[in-house]
Amino acid sequence: MKLKRYGILLLALLLIALSVWGQGTARRGLVVRSSESANIPMLYLAPENAKNIPGILIAHGFAGSKQLMLGYAHVLAHAGYAVMLWDFGGHAANSAPLNRFTLQKDLDIATTALLEQPEVDATRLALLGHSMGSGAVMTAGISNVNRFAATIAISPTGAAVTPSTPRNLQLQAGSWEGRFVANAQRLLQQAGGESEDLASGRGRQLIIIPNVEHITILFNNASHQIARKWLDATFGVQNNSNYVDRRTIWYGLHLLAWLMALGAIAPILIPATEQKTTVPSPRRWGGLLLAPIAASGLLLLLSRLGELQTLGGLQVGGALGIWFFLAGTIWLAILSRFPRTNLRAIGLGIGLFALLWIAFGAMAQVVWLQWWLIPLRLRLVPLLSVACLPWFLASGVVQQGIGLGKRLIWWLGQSLALVGGLWLALYWIPNLGFIFLLLPLFPPITGILSYAAAAIKDAWIYAVGSALFFGWMLAAAFPLAG
Repeated sequence: MKLKRYGILLLALLLIALSVWGQGTARRGLVVRSSESANIPMLYLAPENAKNIPGILIAHGFAGSKQLMLGYAHVLAHAGYAVMLWDFGGHAANSAPLNRFTLQKDLDIATTALLEQPEVDATRLALLGHSMGSGAVMTAGISNVNRFAATIAISPTGAAVTPSTPRNLQLQAGSWEGRFVANAQRLLQQAGGESEDLASGRGRQLIIIPNVEHITILFNNASHQIARKWLDATFGVQNNSNYVDRRTIWYGLHLLAWLMALGAIAPILIPATEQKTTVPSPRRWGGLLLAPIAASGLLLLLSRLGELQTLGGLQVGGALGIWFFLAGTIWLAILSRFPRTNLRAIGLGIGLFALLWIAFGAMAQVVWLQWWLIPLRLRLVPLLSVACLPWFLASGVVQQGIGLGKRLIWWLGQSLALVGGLWLALYWIPNLGFIFLLLPLFPPITGILSYAAAAIKDAWIYAVGSALFFGWMLAAAFPLAG
């Protein structure tokens, strides 16, 4: 049996090496420069040995980062464009506070940095932005109509567009993000309707990308290529690029390989001491169903006592941590089970976190998420992890000693309970509404952690590792409060 596990471990290591190699192919033939200007972290990509090429500014959305927009950056850079990305204030590696005035200031600083790059033709510039960033780039395109030849707004918010400003406006929205589709349609009408008159700057286009929502549109090849073609048409570029951004596939393979490694080594390092849960089924399922509803109700009461949106130094993320604490504590109380622990279990839980941290985040740093935390974010991790611990301890208790089929049912049940409970909280507390856009991420994350529970077979090891991992993820993903 051990020989089989060592074979799986070897295969996992080979897949990890393959995914790292595949991830590296995305930057072949490109110049990549990381820099900082006025304390704003920036990332620049351009083709090697390029001269006098158009420059594109790419702005991320709320709770986004420069990494989240790299799909567009790689497609455009391989197609012959110079691309500058940056982190807005309060986001990712930028520790400055975010407010409505700093968006344009940050964009102006990024523009100056782009113009300083030796490959860039300063007379040919364009803008691309997502969600919050779409408003920033449309505003910049309106204010500097003679500087920017085209503006691409993905999942657009709002701006004072007209039939002549900004120049050559393309709007994109995912078919599963209805509010942003409505925004895009309104903006198109306000901008004078569809037009192919790019020569005069009055080009107008609306594209609905099928079967994507607010986040997945950023990884959609159709969206990338439609943006590229609009820029090609604007600048009169004859483009033969066939580059397709496949970094998320390599990222998925990397994550899968690390989970395979966990499944192979966990039974060797951790003896199988798990006992079947003695908690009656009505308590397990009743707690799972009632705890999220009760937590949402308590969060509503707390929202009337004070500001939740910036709780704990994070925009929205602190309130989410409180919700998990309330739901987990209530679930544990209903279970009436609090298993004993020891230093060894806590140490192994920290080891599980380290493996999950590498599996999920090491490659995320160059694919979609600023995983390396700046000091302001790092100090939030312990508090957020403690807040999440009760939920994952309850989850670990109810998953003890159950087979694969029941574990899949529990994964589905927890996913539905989380999404349903948080949806109820957002219905009652609308100013936390951004969480709604993140709800599709909870089922896959819950699935990854349920797999870890199956491999570890110890409630406390699973709880400590999962809580640290989830706390780190909250600290990484949400904007800092000013």
